[in-house]
Amino acid sequence: MATFKEIEQALSQCLTTLPNQIGTVAVNFAKQRFVSQNWHDTTAEPWQPRKRNRRGGKKRQKGAILVDSGRLKRSIRIVSTTTATVTIGTDVAYAQIHNDGFDGIQSVRAHSRKGRTVRAHTRHMKMPRRRFLGDSAELTRLLTEFITNELNFAINEKGI
Repeated sequence: MATFKEIEQALSQCLTTLPNQIGTVAVNFAKQRFVSQNWHDTTAEPWQPRKRNRRGGKKRQKGAILVDSGRLKRSIRIVSTTTATVTIGTDVAYAQIHNDGFDGIQSVRAHSRKGRTVRAHTRHMKMPRRRFLGDSAELTRLLTEFITNELNFAINEKGI
């Protein structure tokens, strides 16, 4: 039979490592969205498929949506951790537009393309919302289950 002090130490050790473990579960959930190509809150909401390319440019027609080089998916990580909070996110500039969607006017700077100069201009862009980060009932369920299992393991490990 474990003493109260041993149980307290086991729980303290568990609570020390728990934030990083929770962050890892949340990061894996976000990265799984790229594999499943959907957002999972109370139900799975599939991402809108990409449009066909009408201009003959270099747009991929096959493969996973939002994965070209894999940079966005790889960039999802734990941003900060405290004893009470874990923040996951990404440093990729276009992540928010894909996660939240966009419908509006976008400015394009002057640049060169295929040896031709393109003047600065504006254009209307409509980007569908394809969520991979945010609040989710499914993520909350997974985290609650994970935390419960970790705390039970820490207590039961000491022989209660």
